[in-house]
Amino acid sequence: MSTLKLWFAASRPVSFTAAVVPVVVGTLLVAGDHFSWWKALLAVLGSVAFLAGTNFVNDYYDHRKGADGPDSLGPAGFIQRGVLQPREVLIAGIVCFVAGAVIGLVLCAVTSWALLWLGVASLLAGFLYTGWPVHLAYIGLGEVTVFLFMGPVMVLGGAFVQVEEWRWEAVVAALPIAFLVTGILHANNLRDIENDRATGKRTIATMIGRRWANREMYFLLAATYISLIVAAAVRALPWPALIALATIPLVRPIVQVVRTSTNPRKLNLALFHTAQLHMRFGAVLALGLIANWIWVSR
Repeated sequence: MSTLKLWFAASRPVSFTAAVVPVVVGTLLVAGDHFSWWKALLAVLGSVAFLAGTNFVNDYYDHRKGADGPDSLGPAGFIQRGVLQPREVLIAGIVCFVAGAVIGLVLCAVTSWALLWLGVASLLAGFLYTGWPVHLAYIGLGEVTVFLFMGPVMVLGGAFVQVEEWRWEAVVAALPIAFLVTGILHANNLRDIENDRATGKRTIATMIGRRWANREMYFLLAATYISLIVAAAVRALPWPALIALATIPLVRPIVQVVRTSTNPRKLNLALFHTAQLHMRFGAVLALGLIANWIWVSR
């Protein structure tokens, strides 16, 4: 594997849709008022850079704290296999955060410096998710952080870059995406519940136990679609966005695996299916928003 491909693989590119979807939704939500393709592109690239930085820093600190070992099922493992050195991974994370920050500063310069606070908060949340000194994911705050920053914050930021004002609709419209991306993390924590307990990593799953953690997973999936309907009802989302309800059948395999298995390898399927659902839900929701944009622009 070439050096470039190696580092790209280590950045966990399969997770990048979790950063792309909310920014695209925020952009399309206000596209009827204003749309700048290059600002949208910069917003997406900045979000992806921050997520890549978060992934690298996460791998570094999970290795240091013993949460990732040779038998871990996650997408990490480059450090454990000796392919990359821990210090190199940490530096890569910092480089990604710097790249994201530079993009953010460019967007501030061409829009409004009010955006700076959102960027600073996002950078801190990304680093401190597992980084020193807070380690949010290790004290039961991982889901809360992901819900806020990969839901409302990203959607709000994507919209702000276009119209240069804060829209309450963006916060409400972000809720389905926020519940679903939190479901990805929770599926990961369900899979790793025993390993996390053994290594002292406190997640909501380890604190409430498997039975209630399963119920939390069902809640997050149900809340995704309930909040979608509510967002449309209060006109935070246009009615064509309800086309995303078509993804409901994709929930069934997730529930089936969570309900019937405690085996980490089988629960890995729940994580995969949830990530796929997030990507497809976001894509269909974006199509609904595009259809509304075209209809309004007629």
